[in-house]
Amino acid sequence: MNTSREALRRLTVGTLMPGFVGTTVPAWIEREYAAGLASVCLYGANVVDPDQLAQLCGSLRSVAPDVIVAVDEEGGDVTRLHYPTGSTQPGNALLGRLDDTALTRDSAAAIGRELAAYGINLDLAPVVDVNSADENPVIGVRSFGAEAAHVARHSAAYVDGVQSVGVAACAKHFPGHGDTVTDSHHALPRVHAEAHVLDARELEPFRAAIEARVACIMTSHVVVSAIDAERPATFSPVVLGDVLRDRLGFEGVIVSDALDMAGASAETGIPEAAVRALVAGCDLLCVGSETTEDCYLAVVEAVVRAAESGRLPLERLEEAAARVVLLSQGFAAGGPGAHGRTADVVEPGWSNGALVGGFEVGDAVRTWLDAPGEAVIVQVASDPNLAVGRVAWGPTAAGLTTPEGDVPEGARVAVAGRGLAAGHPLWEVADRLRTQGHPTIVVDCGWPRGGADLVTFGGSVVVAQALGHYLGVPAR
Repeated sequence: MNTSREALRRLTVGTLMPGFVGTTVPAWIEREYAAGLASVCLYGANVVDPDQLAQLCGSLRSVAPDVIVAVDEEGGDVTRLHYPTGSTQPGNALLGRLDDTALTRDSAAAIGRELAAYGINLDLAPVVDVNSADENPVIGVRSFGAEAAHVARHSAAYVDGVQSVGVAACAKHFPGHGDTVTDSHHALPRVHAEAHVLDARELEPFRAAIEARVACIMTSHVVVSAIDAERPATFSPVVLGDVLRDRLGFEGVIVSDALDMAGASAETGIPEAAVRALVAGCDLLCVGSETTEDCYLAVVEAVVRAAESGRLPLERLEEAAARVVLLSQGFAAGGPGAHGRTADVVEPGWSNGALVGGFEVGDAVRTWLDAPGEAVIVQVASDPNLAVGRVAWGPTAAGLTTPEGDVPEGARVAVAGRGLAAGHPLWEVADRLRTQGHPTIVVDCGWPRGGADLVTFGGSVVVAQALGHYLGVPAR
């Protein structure tokens, strides 16, 4: 190989998108940008409040003006900009229930305007997975629904909304994470659906996103047996090359899901996972949420060595880096965040009545609404998946809840939680309140799994506010 190690290193860092620890820009990010670093991803742990985020983005742009700044701002349960307080957008599942693609586009455009104001130019959204498994532990309300054509319509609308304001969208998680019952953050899921089912269900929303000219598509750390029975999609040239590139005709940037997830690197480590992803056809590697300098340098060294040995063809590395450059040029960042000014808050514009129209309401709720007594909400803690993180959620985030021990005598109680599978502590709380004589209903702020009297299909602040309005519970 005639290419110098320095040139290989520059190509390598042009394919990397690390996160970092802390709320200020680390020195090593500045150094690596000068060496060709392509992108940086921000996570909830990097965010304290709007002023701090604007300062962080401004500092990042001042030392790395052309770097692609990415974030998982899906709206609804998964938010990074509003991590401390909860999202001001309803999220995919409730938008899917409302089934007005104009509303979905408007929500996505509002997210895009807020990102652009901070100088963030890549939104790792939308989730276009069809949530065909109700017990799915990682997708759920992040999906527009359980029917492919429905999800496809809203996926295209979301892509159009984000990209209409100059922010790149990224449809995920190819070729589909909806028919899984394992969280790829913790283990390696498998999808065993037959090829014709995959084509009609999992792939249909991605076709719609590609037709909408989505800039990026993110891989899943999922083994899809009918396509490649041995390798997760992130590491499969069959999934990424034969299917995504050749059959579906996608020409944009293929982004790996985070390589620090167990489904990607539990057995091999992150550096080896990075090599495998590039060899398979990924262009931009999401290294992980808390990438350290040592981890980053180990990834760089592993990729350079793979290129030197010929295991990673030079042409593949050059192709990946070139696609990322085109993405950066096509969605150049601007906005106040690039200059260190606080980004303007984008008003969500959601009416309580409009959102309530997407709720699933049982007969018990109507009886409860007609009963005498003060209405209160008790929220029961639920362990989040790692995609959501410990973001503020539900009625508590909206200032609507009363502790169980402080419920007034004679009050009507709505007990709210999410992920209400059998054994969830919410059921014990509800039974206890009923025993005490309180008319009690159960509210699921997630994807319904059965048994709840009212389902909101999301736990964002704006959804919780609509819930409080509907139940007649004022903010406290």
